[in-house]
Amino acid sequence: MNTGYTTRSRFVSVLDLILRVPPLFVMDSILNTPYTYTTPSEPVYLSLNQTFDEYGIDKESSITFNSEDYYINRTQSYGWIFLCINGFFISFSMFLLSTSVLISIYLYLSSIGLIVWSYICNEEFMRYVKNHNNHIAYDLISLNLSALPRFLGNYVLQIFLGVLFFFAIPQSHQFVTGKFICLCFIAPPMLSIIPGLPPDLLTWIPEVCASLALLYLFIFLIDRLKYLLNTIIRDVRWSRNIIRSYGPYTLMQTQWFRLQVPQVLTIFWIIRFTEQAVLMLADTAYKYYYVPGDNQFPFDLNYFSLLMKQLLVKGCETLVALFGMTSIISSIANQLGLFTQSFLQMNEPEDTSMGTVSAILFLILAFQTGITGLEPEKRFVRLFRNLCLMISAALHFIHNLVHPFLLSLSASKNQNFRKHSRAWLVCLFLLIFPSFFLHFLWKYNPLTTWLLAVTFFQLEIMLKVVTTLLIYILFMIDSYRTTVWEKLDDYVYYIRATGNTIDFLFGILIFINGAWILVFESGGTIRALMVCLHAYFNVWQQAKAGWQTFMRRRSAVHKINTLKEATQKQLDNLDDICPICFQDFQELSSARITRCNHYFHELCLRKWLYVQDVCPLCHKTLYGPNENITTDELVSDNTTTSPVTTSSTSTTSTSTYVNYDPVNSSTIDQKTTY
Repeated sequence: MNTGYTTRSRFVSVLDLILRVPPLFVMDSILNTPYTYTTPSEPVYLSLNQTFDEYGIDKESSITFNSEDYYINRTQSYGWIFLCINGFFISFSMFLLSTSVLISIYLYLSSIGLIVWSYICNEEFMRYVKNHNNHIAYDLISLNLSALPRFLGNYVLQIFLGVLFFFAIPQSHQFVTGKFICLCFIAPPMLSIIPGLPPDLLTWIPEVCASLALLYLFIFLIDRLKYLLNTIIRDVRWSRNIIRSYGPYTLMQTQWFRLQVPQVLTIFWIIRFTEQAVLMLADTAYKYYYVPGDNQFPFDLNYFSLLMKQLLVKGCETLVALFGMTSIISSIANQLGLFTQSFLQMNEPEDTSMGTVSAILFLILAFQTGITGLEPEKRFVRLFRNLCLMISAALHFIHNLVHPFLLSLSASKNQNFRKHSRAWLVCLFLLIFPSFFLHFLWKYNPLTTWLLAVTFFQLEIMLKVVTTLLIYILFMIDSYRTTVWEKLDDYVYYIRATGNTIDFLFGILIFINGAWILVFESGGTIRALMVCLHAYFNVWQQAKAGWQTFMRRRSAVHKINTLKEATQKQLDNLDDICPICFQDFQELSSARITRCNHYFHELCLRKWLYVQDVCPLCHKTLYGPNENITTDELVSDNTTTSPVTTSSTSTTSTSTYVNYDPVNSSTIDQKTTY
């Protein structure tokens, strides 16, 4: 029973996807119509400005410009634009409907198609009967091998169409007239065998029967209009209640999953891409095999590269096609993220939202450059540049996956060589691929601001990988040491500070490059917004975070120096462990005594002070901003509190470096400035 329910739910899901694809094709065709962009100041026809000699027409005597004709054509243009807008709105509304309503609409449309098909076949058969002077009855009686197959074929076809029409309309079996209307399909062939009918009557019979069927369908639709309006009102009320209760984002998210927008757009773009590819190949094959004089074999590598270029240009020529290409790129990016996680053998794969962010970046780049309104050659160049920026973003996503994974392996002292080697291979790929990618771009492209931007992004990812590997090497060295490496924290800080400083300089260069493009090359509201976001998140916030980290570290060192250093005799009398790392005090060279008379390793206490200024045990303030602590105050208390019984949490020295980042890295890089 569960298997049947699962199969049924999958079938309904696939059917829902298929039913939503045709409205997208209608919207795409409307947007691709050239009359959609006609302005009132331009005539619909442009032949008045051309030379008529090539058509054999005398330009001076045959055609004169008539303002009345111009206004007639302009009125027709307005009417065509009005029809396109309404067609687009109706198609978009169909895309938002529920599955049951969509099925009903497609059944109504198929019913109209059945009527048209029946009319065409009946009219063709009546034309054949008129050509035989209405002797079809005698031909059937005499078993004429020419008339008998025509009559029987049309008769069986009309019965089949009538049955389909009867079952295509929901609840049509409850109407007695519905059964008689189906007779309109077989009425023309049955009346044709009656001898002596006037030829004019034979001509009007198919039209009358088709009109009756259409009239019945129209009456039935009027009867169902009340149900359709109630459904729309119910959906509007439901949407309004969702917005009031949970907000518009919840409504959009619910509808996004209900409509399966990414899957529908993916299917639409694949079908569109395949259709255009087949038409181009068929056109080339026709010219090669049937056009005389063209004997050169067209299907070579250059042809297929040109074909792919044309298909990519056509794949983003309209807004609907652009959304379809975005869904394809999102799927590819998502699969790349899943493949990277699978290759690294992550036990608990993270939801990186790589596909979602990639789709947003691609759309922003497309809208920023107005890719749908560009000429084909410029559109291809812009698409290539946007895809190069998307590759840069994908490399940053891969680094965001491998960075914590590699450091966690070193911090946890994992000895699985397989996992380490896989992480090394990913890092090696992040170093080699950008190098070859930059070599290719600099070899075949001139020096432009876009090339500089891509170069900065690739150098940035290589710098991050080198920083990750250096920290990983330090952690691995520390894992094989038998004693605590006191200088490890300083080395990690220096490496991260150096890497983030260079990354900050790259951010400044990228901002200058983007500002130059905005002012001197191509402006726009979206581009200006992206430059401002980059300046805020990748320049200002990163500088602010780095400065705060530096001040915290400097303050921690100053606070540690104000505390009294424990002597070896005091540590021997204490005979305890550090409450932070749970290691013996003899493991490190120095220990400090707080003003509340608690003992800690100097290194552990300094890392604690990076986060907060209170004692880890009693939570008293270690150093106030306006206080001057003296040595006498540190030893004023005669009581000594045992730190072991009051400590509740601890971390190992190496894991502290993993969990705490002394120099905060920047947020997600904005690849949309260019």
